[in-house]
Amino acid sequence: MSYRDLATRPVLTWSAVSVGARMPVAMAPLALVFLARERPGGYTLGAVLAAAFVLGEIVGAPVLGMRLRAERARAQLAAGLAGGAVGFAGLGVLPGAHSVVLAAFAFLAGGAPAASAGGLRTLLTELVPERAAAQALSAESMLLSGVWALSPAAVAGLALGVAPEVPLLLGAALMAASVAGLWLLPAAWGVGGAERTEGSRVRVLAGAWPVYVTGAASLTMLGLAELTLPALLEQRGIGVGWSGPLLAAMAVAAGLGAFVYGLRNWPGLLRTRGLVLTTAMAACVTLVALATHPVAVGAALCAGGMFQAGATVTRNLALRDALPPGALAAGYSVMYASAGAGYAATGSLAGLLLKVMEPSSAVLAGVVLILLLSVVGWAGEAYRAGRSVRGGVVVAGAAGEAGAVGGVPVPPERPAISRRRDAQGGL
Repeated sequence: MSYRDLATRPVLTWSAVSVGARMPVAMAPLALVFLARERPGGYTLGAVLAAAFVLGEIVGAPVLGMRLRAERARAQLAAGLAGGAVGFAGLGVLPGAHSVVLAAFAFLAGGAPAASAGGLRTLLTELVPERAAAQALSAESMLLSGVWALSPAAVAGLALGVAPEVPLLLGAALMAASVAGLWLLPAAWGVGGAERTEGSRVRVLAGAWPVYVTGAASLTMLGLAELTLPALLEQRGIGVGWSGPLLAAMAVAAGLGAFVYGLRNWPGLLRTRGLVLTTAMAACVTLVALATHPVAVGAALCAGGMFQAGATVTRNLALRDALPPGALAAGYSVMYASAGAGYAATGSLAGLLLKVMEPSSAVLAGVVLILLLSVVGWAGEAYRAGRSVRGGVVVAGAAGEAGAVGGVPVPPERPAISRRRDAQGGL
């Protein structure tokens, strides 16, 4: 396995389409704040619009993701991205509209393309050999880290240097361009709806709940540090202006972490690997809460970003292993929604904790809570895999772990339902 397997025209085309689809999403929250800041109660309105956008993502990802079908993938993704482009264009063209109208456009901009993240990820893994799945997901993480690192600077520069609505108009143009780019990629992926597992699609997706829990926990832990960083810096007597450079450095470090993760096979079960990475991330966030110098805070954030990237790729691999191919796009969308919901809940949790305790204590309390969620998710994955082995049948998704649980192999005469194994070829 090697990153050389990704150096193909379809993967490069996919990368361009992915940037067009994801950069508007990364730009949106800050762009909405700049759009509303000159109006009465501007920052409050900006926060409301950003919340409407995130709510659209949380609702749209599972609802639309559940309806994605492999045989109609291109048309469905194009419709969602086109709807998102309309939402961004409405915000940019009508910046003075009533707040309810703006909130509706923000909800549309967040909700309509919300399933594209899962669909594009599924399409990427179909464009590369099976042996390169880990490298493909690592490359996606690197690409998204770059997008999230560049977006704040792009939004601030355009909103302050040109006009507040320009970032949103750029988002509309990028998303519309991604729609056109879809026609340079395969129209469908995999085997589509022909491959079914027992029970409804909802039941199949619900069976992977431990992966959603641990995935959301790993993202929200570092999100807690991000959201409380300005208050934490003030508590330590460090200038709040350090927030931007520190978060940008963390995003760059996350890209580096994703690259390193894809360089080799890593030992251990996916669930155990994910728990180790999340625990390491917790240690880094704890150091962020305790550090008193900006360099130390930055080093801890960068290390945490690297571990988070590895945890994210591990969770994506675990979900790929936990679901049949026909349900993967929907599963990625559900995980995207759970991560968004977790991040939103983290913001509320941080706000409540900051009212009753110091920022450093708030971060530490959040770390303990999120670690508990990670352990619950790990235990759920272990129970699911153990039950599959005891039953003698590997359900969709247990194939990557069966045979390694308690040292009990799957009997060879009992075929596994799932056709997938750990994408890195190891247990």
